[in-house]
Amino acid sequence: MEWMEMTAAELGKKIQAGELTAVEAAKAALAKIKEKDAELNCFVTVDEEDALARAARVQEKIESKELTGPLAGVPVAVKDNICTEGVLTTCSSKILYNFKPTYSAEAALRLEAAGMVMIGKTNMDEFAMGSTTETSFFGPTRNPWNTEHVPGGSSGGSCAAVAAGECTCALGSDTGGSIRQPSSFCGVTGLKPTYGTVSRYGLIAYGSSLDQIGPIARDVTDCALLLETIASHDKKDSTSIARDSYDFTSALKDDVKGMRIGIPRDYFGDGLDPEVAAAVRGAAEALKDRGAVVEEFDLSLVDYAIPAYYVIASAEASSNLARFDGVKYGYRAEEYEGLHNMYKKSRSEGFGEEVKRRIMLGSFVLSSGYYDAYYLKALRTKALIRQAFDRAFEKYDVILGPAAPTTAPRLGESLSDPLKMYLGDIYTISANLAGLPGICLPCGTDSRGLPIGLQLLGDCFQEKKIIQAAYTYEGVRGRFPLAGQRQ
Repeated sequence: MEWMEMTAAELGKKIQAGELTAVEAAKAALAKIKEKDAELNCFVTVDEEDALARAARVQEKIESKELTGPLAGVPVAVKDNICTEGVLTTCSSKILYNFKPTYSAEAALRLEAAGMVMIGKTNMDEFAMGSTTETSFFGPTRNPWNTEHVPGGSSGGSCAAVAAGECTCALGSDTGGSIRQPSSFCGVTGLKPTYGTVSRYGLIAYGSSLDQIGPIARDVTDCALLLETIASHDKKDSTSIARDSYDFTSALKDDVKGMRIGIPRDYFGDGLDPEVAAAVRGAAEALKDRGAVVEEFDLSLVDYAIPAYYVIASAEASSNLARFDGVKYGYRAEEYEGLHNMYKKSRSEGFGEEVKRRIMLGSFVLSSGYYDAYYLKALRTKALIRQAFDRAFEKYDVILGPAAPTTAPRLGESLSDPLKMYLGDIYTISANLAGLPGICLPCGTDSRGLPIGLQLLGDCFQEKKIIQAAYTYEGVRGRFPLAGQRQ
């Protein structure tokens, strides 16, 4: 088995045992990137020299027993909206094409403290606005299972890189499903933690009340290990929550006996691909066979989640992106007349179409005369959705359903109809509106060989329950292969 076919946990054990060095692991990852990334376009930035230098420093600490953690020396990729000191952080946008932060995000610092070796920054939908990784200024990422298809988004670069074996694990961010949906399309495992579990300090904001950094990996074990590494209370982030425990790996138990699993009937209506529905129901049956109590119920309010989400997210985006004006950093128009003209030209030329669409939508719903009709109504709907989940979790430990209504669409299909692209988020956005944890893992493939994802949602701070259910199902199904390998 090649090094990059291993999971992060397996690779970490080899490094600790002295069978492999951190430098050799980094070289293996960089070799895979050179082999595959010209076609896939998973990475925006790869600095081979710096990565190898970091790996050499880590290896010294491993040999001196300063670093003994399970992920020390393991190569990791980081989504390009997470700040990394001195390394390009562009949000895959022209307006930040030359931005090198003077500090690192807390999540990136925690990877470094654990001895993980960052090998590069991954491609994404511009400012995380999109579901396909096609809105990137640096061109679309392609799905390693079939390069004519999208990898999903906005964390498509991270998910595709893990699926292709260019890295063992990566960080993504999830505002409305941006970890879970591309994980579904790429056949990898992705986890969105409870809002506030991972510091947002250094994450370039899209929707501040919705954004959350999370892990993407080959399997549930790696996701639990990576979440344990990055989760913390951070005084620099006012939304960070001090939790009683950050132990997630203790939930890696093959046991769901008596676990109550609810399946929303609302998730299996019109628009759900029959092959996706069959695979997800098959996963539910597998958990039932292992002793879980599985039943269907009415979640309600599902139809209101998408309009509420896009009103709130766009409103927050219009405010957050106001700082990108061509004055302090990033792109500035070459020719302009006066300050206001410089603002307009820099922003018009620097932002892509999807970002401009959402900024304008957000500015509209926050404007005088429309604030009450749209924004406040969306906030009230968000509260009702949270209450609906509260009622569901009084009865169920875990909610099970699909992560996306279809498998990965072809390149170009979604961008031609933005509304259709927005509707593709129907199963994921409710977790962000309610602040809930969710995990997506593979549960099969369709007739074209494209992966299908299973989503498990838990109540706030109940990551352990979804990790345990996911780990049990993974044990039944077996580890999903890398793209291009036989199942």
